[in-house]
Amino acid sequence: MTRSITRARHRWLTIAVAVAGSVVLTTAPVAAQSSAGSAGSSSGSAAADAEFDTLCTPTESGLSEVSGLVSDGDRMFAIGDSGTDRTLWVLDDECAVTGSLPVPVTPVDVEDLAMSGGTLWLADTGDNNRARTSIGLISMDPDTGAGEHRSLVYPDGAHDAEALLVGADGRPVIVTKEILLAAGVYTVDQSAADLPEGPTTLRRAGQVRLGPTDTPGGPVPIAGSTLVTGGAVSADGRVVALRTYTDVYLFSAPDGDIVAALTGSGPIRVPMPNQPQGEAIAFTPNGDLLSASEAVDGPLQPVQILRRATALVPTSAG
Repeated sequence: MTRSITRARHRWLTIAVAVAGSVVLTTAPVAAQSSAGSAGSSSGSAAADAEFDTLCTPTESGLSEVSGLVSDGDRMFAIGDSGTDRTLWVLDDECAVTGSLPVPVTPVDVEDLAMSGGTLWLADTGDNNRARTSIGLISMDPDTGAGEHRSLVYPDGAHDAEALLVGADGRPVIVTKEILLAAGVYTVDQSAADLPEGPTTLRRAGQVRLGPTDTPGGPVPIAGSTLVTGGAVSADGRVVALRTYTDVYLFSAPDGDIVAALTGSGPIRVPMPNQPQGEAIAFTPNGDLLSASEAVDGPLQPVQILRRATALVPTSAG
């Protein structure tokens, strides 16, 4: 989400704060609730003694609105959202810029990054006003920048979405960002690389409800703890992460099925550092979890790291 919020959007956020606040006053914060279709919901649990540390702080002004982040172990790839999403930045483990690549297709609003099979996938899914007739995925070669656009259409009208998950099978899963509603889980039945240029109609595969929690952070108190702002899949495909402005939720996916993980049993919740507008999340190949935030007119925010994040989640198929 960009820093510029329309007046109508601001009214909705005000309503969300008021309603979510009344919920928190009457019920204790829960770790997570997830449900597939109309099935019942289940609660997750908070991870004990799991804390993020500071890895490094970027100095590149083009990352003032960082919204998507990926790591291949040697490099971090980062991109801003609408207005700053024409360039993909390449960083080392000290957040120094080692290169940049122009995005091969002009996007509307890139909100997340994923990597699968050596290909970067940019989620051109941002839609603050819920007015887009289609969204898209943009492929990028991380070395040359070459890529293509695939057009996607929701089966039930426009949604805003900031989380893209791509597992070992290459199938994309998009999780929407909903105010006062469960987030929708949408996918297709083929890998992103096999999608035609478009349009392809997404399939609603379930829903997931996160929060509310009392973790501080984000641009809107309490309600921000329920809004999905980013996603990531571990290198082995066995752990799926969704984040809000305030917390990250780690789901077990022992068979690599992202949809089943999100719509199944409760995840592990880890409170995140107080970030002004945290939207980026990424696993490293060794199972650490990286987090980044937009600056929101302040100083550039550090990249945070939760070491051995995947070890927090039981992943045995039994």
